Amino acid sequence: MLAGWCSAALAAEPLPRLGADASAFTVSGVSSGGYMAVQMHVAHSSRVRGAAALAAGPYYCAQGSLWTAMNKCMTGVPQASRADADRFAREGLIDPTGNLAKARVWLFSGAQDRTVTPAVVSALGGFYYLYKAEVAMVSKPAGHAMVTEHTGAACGATEPPFINDCDYDAAGELLRHLLGDLSPPAAGPGGRLFAFVQDKNARAISMADEGYVYVPRACETERCRVHVAFHGCRQGAEAVGERFVRDAGYNRWADTNRLIVLYPQAVARYVWWVWNPRGCWDWWGYTNSRYATKEGPQIRAVLAMVERLGSRRQ
Repeated sequence: MLAGWCSAALAAEPLPRLGADASAFTVSGVSSGGYMAVQMHVAHSSRVRGAAALAAGPYYCAQGSLWTAMNKCMTGVPQASRADADRFAREGLIDPTGNLAKARVWLFSGAQDRTVTPAVVSALGGFYYLYKAEVAMVSKPAGHAMVTEHTGAACGATEPPFINDCDYDAAGELLRHLLGDLSPPAAGPGGRLFAFVQDKNARAISMADEGYVYVPRACETERCRVHVAFHGCRQGAEAVGERFVRDAGYNRWADTNRLIVLYPQAVARYVWWVWNPRGCWDWWGYTNSRYATKEGPQIRAVLAMVERLGSRRQ
């Protein structure tokens, strides 16, 4: 079934059709990827059954403004307002916000994170509490990074590739919260990681030509769940190679729990109409004014990837 696919080291192929369960999936992300995971969750809450965010703030915090993003949504104390989400829902731009009630949400803040401070993450928790979501809040003495059990820089560091060893398995903990009881992780990844063509026009919306997907061997022939993991700014493959997609900690859990992990990729752009010099996901409006809704170009692109994974095998 997968024998003809090219590995990440070779030319990428289209995303495979695996007959996965795309009707309900989960999302997570760090930093701008955390903001993106929240946007994906709120926009498609009828399908996204849970979301996890490390170092990210409330939905639509930036309100389409880079100045607001940098000055209120990273180190400020943003308000946990539901007005914008409720308005978008009334306009049909996102799913009904009532879906967020009892949704599983896992949030992480680093006590030594000076990029996105713990107060900002607390405000995100406040946003979800307004909808009575099932929120788990975790804090460790970490810098601005994806936190792992035994991989990466010192726990308090904030430096590329933004993967820190904090003796804490964030990927495993968030997956357990979002998905429920899980089998113990594999000692090492036994599935296969592939590069795939995201879209021929991906760079027009500051996405890379290629994304990644991790497919456990069981998922080559069996129906599996899907989890979408969003990297942070300066953490895509263009910047750090395959460090995030291999070392963030998801893959070994995927192997023993029939879980396909989709790693979409953002890319830096320096043109005036798409100004994204650090390769962040769009959480302030560089693609269009509806970036945080179903009409957001990146949200539409990632949802199309999930749906392709759910289409029938060929």
